Amino acid sequence: MTWSSEQGDGPRDASPRDPSSRTPLWGGGDASSAVTQPMPAQPTPTEFPPTQVLPTQLPPGQVTPGHLPTGDVSPGQVDPREVMPGEPARWDAWNWGDASVAGESAAATAALASAPGDQRRSEQSWSPAPGPLAGGYPSKGRGPGWGAVLAITAVTAALAGVGGGLIGAVATRGDLPSISSGNTARPADSLAGVAATALPSVVTIHASNAASEGTGSGFVYDNRGHVVTNNHVVEGIGTDLVVILPDGERVEASVVGTDPAYDIAVLATKRTDLRPLPIGDSDSVVVGDSVLAVGAPLGLSSTVTAGIVSAIDRPVVAGDASSRSYINAIQTDAAINPGNSGGPLLDAAGKVIGVNSAIATPPGATNGAAGNIGLGFAIPSAQVVKTANQLIKTGKSEHPVIGVMLDESYAGPGALIRTSGSDPDAVVSGGPADLAGLEPGDLIVRFDGREIAEASDLIVAIRAKNVGDRVQVTIRRSGKSLDVTMTLQAAKND
Repeated sequence: MTWSSEQGDGPRDASPRDPSSRTPLWGGGDASSAVTQPMPAQPTPTEFPPTQVLPTQLPPGQVTPGHLPTGDVSPGQVDPREVMPGEPARWDAWNWGDASVAGESAAATAALASAPGDQRRSEQSWSPAPGPLAGGYPSKGRGPGWGAVLAITAVTAALAGVGGGLIGAVATRGDLPSISSGNTARPADSLAGVAATALPSVVTIHASNAASEGTGSGFVYDNRGHVVTNNHVVEGIGTDLVVILPDGERVEASVVGTDPAYDIAVLATKRTDLRPLPIGDSDSVVVGDSVLAVGAPLGLSSTVTAGIVSAIDRPVVAGDASSRSYINAIQTDAAINPGNSGGPLLDAAGKVIGVNSAIATPPGATNGAAGNIGLGFAIPSAQVVKTANQLIKTGKSEHPVIGVMLDESYAGPGALIRTSGSDPDAVVSGGPADLAGLEPGDLIVRFDGREIAEASDLIVAIRAKNVGDRVQVTIRRSGKSLDVTMTLQAAKND
């Protein structure tokens, strides 16, 4: 994994599992151990490829085994006397058009016509000629002439016409179905009612510069015209930002502030008449709650998908070394795709409980290329409000830290503080960990009641707290457990 330096002006990359790398508890992180990717700003679609249709029709002259042709066949294409697979070789019972056989058959037919019924039945009983039957392809023999085939076809067509007439006559005897008048009104607390109320407050964000452009989602945050979205929707694109309202109106916007660590950005517009979405309490969300994800996946604005809360407090590390986010996420199976980034995740009351930010991708897929697989992640509203309010007030946000450097080569369980031999600043002097008595080489196994499996778990847990919060930490030192309490501080460059 790679993380940022606590004292540096920007992120400092360290090679994965490099014992010399320094890992603070507030910087970026490597996503090699995670399966999440932030959803890239989605290029606006211009034309979708035509739907591919598998061939269902045979090329001219080709006859499916087991069926005789019903039309003209060019010489050399199909031998009409070819025995089809699965058909018994009953050639002696047919008139094949051969002169000698035809004469014998005519005489036999005349004799049978004057014979008693029992005798006629006996004379018409015959056995198949020797040869392979179903399951194999017989050798070539003589088949029925085209006249017989065409006659059968004509009779079939005639019967079909009669049948269709009969069916039509029956259908007209009763009343034909008709469409009854409908009602598009829905209860306010239904999913449709919640969607109808929320959609006017969800916007599409178009960001562009001379080299690239992208599309994401956002929502009206307050009555001052602020719009909340993801940092990765606007990061690196430039200052040419347009907020597109549901009715298609385009409104110019500017960046108030961004926080790559929390993947939150706030935009400003001059529109104070926009209706903000109400904010819900993400701390009261439970698994199984119904949710709606609203946004512009693939540039398709005002798209609504439904699902449930699949998990809470899911540690998610998204992004790359240049822009790493640590999210104590709400997991949902509501369909989230590239372009949904920055859109709201709503509860059943239509309140924002999260901002859609990342999706899981199968092995081998990158940058959300695989699209939705039922594993989407949203930044909890508690974190969104805290960060957005700080960005609106000061243009920047703060990040809580405990002031230690982690050993990235340690695979867990727990998060191991570096030893003083490998890093003299493994425990930052005067930091929360130092004041609580933590030492280099201590293993952090619990943080604020939460089990720590690896370093990224600890970083996510810390980021979910506030500067000034008092938390209990459990460490292991020399085989013994020790509980300590510390007060979180703000990172020095905040």
